[in-house]
Amino acid sequence: MNLIDTLNWRYAAKRMTTEKVSDEKITEILEAINLTATSAGMQPFRVIVVTNPEIKEKLQAASFNPQVGESSHLLVFASYSHVSQAHVDEYMELVAKTREIPLESLNDFKSKLSTFVSLPEEFVKTWAAKQAYIALGTAIVAAANLKVDSTPMEGFDNAAFDEILGLKEKGLQSSVLLALGYRNEEIDPYAKVKKVRIPLDELTITLN
Repeated sequence: MNLIDTLNWRYAAKRMTTEKVSDEKITEILEAINLTATSAGMQPFRVIVVTNPEIKEKLQAASFNPQVGESSHLLVFASYSHVSQAHVDEYMELVAKTREIPLESLNDFKSKLSTFVSLPEEFVKTWAAKQAYIALGTAIVAAANLKVDSTPMEGFDNAAFDEILGLKEKGLQSSVLLALGYRNEEIDPYAKVKKVRIPLDELTITLN
């Protein structure tokens, strides 16, 4: 199946079965997330993978979507609440090690990224959350490629999620969720309906 066929197959599943997604497929989706594009390659977010039934039950109570509890795996995209100099330094060390280059050769790059440390907190939070959303898009496509259903969700109590998952202590804040599992066609009213999209020539504006 080609990419367009796969994306036509995909939809935001409203109800899921109890069938579990294999570890191999989850790992591939997470690897795709790890390879997603982010600003300067900094990856200012983390992905919390929740399978524990008790934790999912608590999270379900703080959300408005049944997929939180029904999912095989719930991915919580948690973005940085700030960027510290330690974040920048650690990233520079990773770049130098991965590319086998002297750390000093990255001084100009490090200087530019270090400006994030002094930027207003709200700006950094918004920037980091946008990077998490880019990763969310990659995860949705990766899941569809494996014929795993997914549901992106913003309908949840961020503060409650942050507390339940202990995110504040990690310098993180919950941004968006992705439930992974398999569609329950018997009770999901959207499982067999046609996808509604505006015409491509209305969506796009080409400037020649």
